Amino acid sequence: MAPRACAAGIAALAAAGGLYLAGPAASSGATAVPRSLRLSRDLWATIDVCDTLRQPNWIGIRGSMPGDGNAHHKMFMRFRLQYLDPGSKRWTDLTKAASEYVWLGPANAPAQRGRSFQLMPRAGEHVAPIRGVVTFQWRRGGTVLFEVSRATTGGHKGLTGAEPPNFSAATCQIR
Repeated sequence: MAPRACAAGIAALAAAGGLYLAGPAASSGATAVPRSLRLSRDLWATIDVCDTLRQPNWIGIRGSMPGDGNAHHKMFMRFRLQYLDPGSKRWTDLTKAASEYVWLGPANAPAQRGRSFQLMPRAGEHVAPIRGVVTFQWRRGGTVLFEVSRATTGGHKGLTGAEPPNFSAATCQIR
């Protein structure tokens, strides 16, 4: 599949053989996210890979979410990339750089997952800063009970698959 150019001067390719769709989130009668989940230290998103020598042009996003204590509920995450638009100075979704919702397991305990995206800079063009956004869902059957999104932040520890080990950043700049 040929990469599609985007306004940030880069093109996103499907990572890990997945098809990345930037469609709307699953709609439901989701209620307000309980304070215990919304403010949990287990609720975060970070960049754990950023254009390294071993993984050039790759950005990895990792998310962590708390369980709600109910083993009958299921946890899901969706990962997407955004670039800082130089004109508007606003974060904008990057075309073709979003995953489908990924099932993590039962919601009785915290869980982490990650996704990587390959970006191809176009020669001679400015490449805008990139960040990740993770949308977290707690579901019962096909019903979304709670949903919240977090932009990537730095300073998180114990990241499986981070390169270099324990790397955690809010943004990434592809060279």
